[in-house]
Amino acid sequence: MKALKNFPFAAILGQEEMKLALQLNVIDPKIGGVMIMGDRGTGKSTTIRALADLLPEIKVVKNDPFNADPSLLQNPDEYEIESIQIPMVELPLGATEDRVCGSINLKEVLAGGTNSFEPGLLARANRGLLYVDEINLLDDHLVDVLLDSAASGWNTVEREGISIKHPAKFILVGSGNPEEGELRPQLLDRFGMHAEIRTIREPEIRVRIVEERISFDKNPKAWFQKYSNQQLEIQERLLTAQQLLPNVNIKEDYQFKISRICSELGIEGLRGDLVAIRAAKALAAFEKRTEVELKDIQRTISLCLRHRLRKDPMESLGSGEKVENLFEKIFINENI
Repeated sequence: MKALKNFPFAAILGQEEMKLALQLNVIDPKIGGVMIMGDRGTGKSTTIRALADLLPEIKVVKNDPFNADPSLLQNPDEYEIESIQIPMVELPLGATEDRVCGSINLKEVLAGGTNSFEPGLLARANRGLLYVDEINLLDDHLVDVLLDSAASGWNTVEREGISIKHPAKFILVGSGNPEEGELRPQLLDRFGMHAEIRTIREPEIRVRIVEERISFDKNPKAWFQKYSNQQLEIQERLLTAQQLLPNVNIKEDYQFKISRICSELGIEGLRGDLVAIRAAKALAAFEKRTEVELKDIQRTISLCLRHRLRKDPMESLGSGEKVENLFEKIFINENI
């Protein structure tokens, strides 16, 4: 395994829901990304950056700004091919639309030049992962652009009647602090999963986390070595799960009950149904199984649905609890 650059993913304690959501999106990018909301200092950015060290390598056309897949080219032998780690691109909070999408040099175009397009961050993120910290503070228009590209797999730049389109397939990961504001429901619904992170209250776990961090800062090289086997094991599980995923099945009865939950919760559209099924299949693959079990749905359904519920200020239950209670009623109690 390559040398680590970030705090080891395997060493992160107490944030299993966030880690699970990230790993499932790596196994099946069609889940649609993950929004991670939580208190300050809960390790959101650390965990997401740690994921970068687990991402496998891909083959690309050398020096191609869009990380072109050689297997999709008509004559791949005509190009120089290289292997790179799946890219992870961070979007700075103050980024402009040109920086994100790319820009068209109109003077160059009018002069008949060929280098008229300057690729942006979406080009660099193609076939990789795009991370936006404090996404709830990002301009809604830019969030729309990111979600549109993540969903369609393409980025289109139009200026003065000139249009340029390039592939932009990536896993979108956003994080933020709910005290600083939430995303609009229309935007939030387009994230496949939503992880809620809270400050760890158990003193024993807090002490372990602090000790781990101090040891890491004191001797990172030794710390990486300590976790190298666990890191490799997680990476191999992700790769195996990706290969196994097309063979994973889910019972029709389970699909029906997932749709019942979505219907009774008043979730609009079919994104919730689709994502809940995809996530359960991805977890089954991660557990090296080809059949979805009840526990797979139980562990993932709240992650897939909680952010799609309409908020009722008079409601005492949180959205996650509502999903869990309805799961208990439909999947368990009705079968007793």
